[in-house]
Amino acid sequence: MADWKQKCNAEWQLEAKGVPLPDNVDWKTVYEKKPLERNLLKNPSPHGLTHDTPPPEREVTGQPPDPDQPPQYEPTGDFSGWNTSSERLPLDTSGIPPGVVICYLPNFSWFTLEQRVDLKAEGLWDELLDKFQPDIAVEDWYEESQLHASIYELHVKLLAADGETVIKEYTCSPTEDLEIYSHNWKQVSHVFSGYGPGLRYVHFQHKVKTQFMVEFFGTMVTGSSVVVKATKSGP
Repeated sequence: MADWKQKCNAEWQLEAKGVPLPDNVDWKTVYEKKPLERNLLKNPSPHGLTHDTPPPEREVTGQPPDPDQPPQYEPTGDFSGWNTSSERLPLDTSGIPPGVVICYLPNFSWFTLEQRVDLKAEGLWDELLDKFQPDIAVEDWYEESQLHASIYELHVKLLAADGETVIKEYTCSPTEDLEIYSHNWKQVSHVFSGYGPGLRYVHFQHKVKTQFMVEFFGTMVTGSSVVVKATKSGP
């Protein structure tokens, strides 16, 4: 076991950074799972895209949906590893003068993807989480669009061992400038530090806006990550 502890120490330089290295830790498992400096989220790019290249331009056909096919209300992709859900939003009729005939109104929905990371199951140990409290870096990329002023939300919570008590949380709900359009990826990031003892889970949730009118359009995400660093910046 001492050999495995030395391998872990050599890989992440733990002793030099003041990280506790107790003898009661299964260092072989830690070394094999490599929980530090690794993305702990499963399937971080469910649409098969990368933020290194712009999102694909989607053709607007202007054609009504095929009456022989059910209308599409949810994005397509490989969502394995994610828990997904949809929330249909009420139709927005504000700003429409009385008596105006409306053929189509956009149906907006939130499409939610979430994961819960069990830090102990990933190979991290109590003394590291409670005493050293390593930085936890969160990153996500969402597709810029003119779909709506609000097309993306990120909610990340650090949870205690009961899976419910929130130790710290981060929320991001950007507003899009509909006058500027470059159709690229926008980055969202945050680093948790100095969060105190008791952390055992990270709950990662992002919501993207979708629209169905004559055709379906959904906001895409990529490059989602939760990384436990081998460093700390908090007290």
